[in-house]
Amino acid sequence: MSNNSGNTLLAVIVGSAIGAALGILYAPDKGENTRKLIADQAAATRDNLTESAIELKNRVASRISDERETLDTRVESLVTDISYKTEDVISTLEKKLAELKAKNKKLQKTS
Repeated sequence: MSNNSGNTLLAVIVGSAIGAALGILYAPDKGENTRKLIADQAAATRDNLTESAIELKNRVASRISDERETLDTRVESLVTDISYKTEDVISTLEKKLAELKAKNKKLQKTS
């Protein structure tokens, strides 16, 4: 989830809460009813924010988990590639060593 989506979601929730609170405050009703409506709206907003925070946490955790798996796969692939290349280098060096030994034997026989 991008940062802009999180900010937009938060802005919508906060805007809704403020709008509802202002609507309740300016509505012609008894003080007791108004206070109850404000308390109910505050509880609903708290619940919405809690749900949004949990959802955001889960999305972030999922994204981190996905990225970790991708990184693990890339590292494993890199290690495998390096292993194969190391084997190729060792084989090439062993061939060169064998060639040098053969040349050395020829030189020792001619001396």
